[in-house]
Amino acid sequence: MRIKFSTNIFFFFISFLLVSIYAQPTPPKGVTWEIVPNLTDEFDTWDETKWRKELWDYPAPNKMKEENSGVTDGKLWIKASVSSDKNTERWFETSRIYSLEQISFPIYIECRMKTANISAYNTFWLNDGDAKDRDEIDICENMSNPINKDPNLPYIRQSQFFILKNGVEERSKRVHPEIKDNFERVADFDNRNLSDKNPAKGKKWNEDFQTFGLYWKDANHMTYYINGEESGTDISKTDFTRSLNVIWDLWTHDHDGGLATKESLQTQNDSANTMYIDWIHTYTYSK
Repeated sequence: MRIKFSTNIFFFFISFLLVSIYAQPTPPKGVTWEIVPNLTDEFDTWDETKWRKELWDYPAPNKMKEENSGVTDGKLWIKASVSSDKNTERWFETSRIYSLEQISFPIYIECRMKTANISAYNTFWLNDGDAKDRDEIDICENMSNPINKDPNLPYIRQSQFFILKNGVEERSKRVHPEIKDNFERVADFDNRNLSDKNPAKGKKWNEDFQTFGLYWKDANHMTYYINGEESGTDISKTDFTRSLNVIWDLWTHDHDGGLATKESLQTQNDSANTMYIDWIHTYTYSK
């Protein structure tokens, strides 16, 4: 006997399975998590109904290019390469992925990611707006191989928020205890402080895939996760008011770990120059 399943029943089953397998924070009493289909992907193929390549540039030497990102063998990837133009100042070729759909709180969002092993930021973030007027949450910025050989940075996950309205900015800042002038910087979390059961504990971010999550609870509360374990909370005074796109990108800058060099990329292989995303799952409260 052949059993026919409707699309709705099949999708309900898959949603239930995903919610059962991957841990999320407990929602308020009376609601459950419901998967957001357009912001959930196993990356079996490139899905143009969910993602686009957004190619505006960061400062030199970065140059965003369409061919430096894609989906292969069940992984979304973004690769850094050296431009063939020896005279260009934008020699660090890379890429950026945007979601087509925007979303706002309350959500829990997580992706399983492995960093490129170069002196560059591997980022997973939410944003809408521009430098003068925006809401932004950086779920993670990771760098596993800083060119300045900072011994701590390969274990640090940087997370932060920005709210900029009418020329007034609020951002999450923490005092870094190792900087003598008490310089304020973004909210860092050292994975060596994770519990012993967490597979990310003490591993550089390029060594294996780790799951980075955000519980964006309401207009002011954000909690960050590594493999389902809480790893920092931000509380804004200003309300978040925008729906945001999901973004991944890879870029280098003369900050923290230092600017990558052409030589540091040329001596690496494509695997080391590439960040990988295995999947993304996004949930919101059931209606």
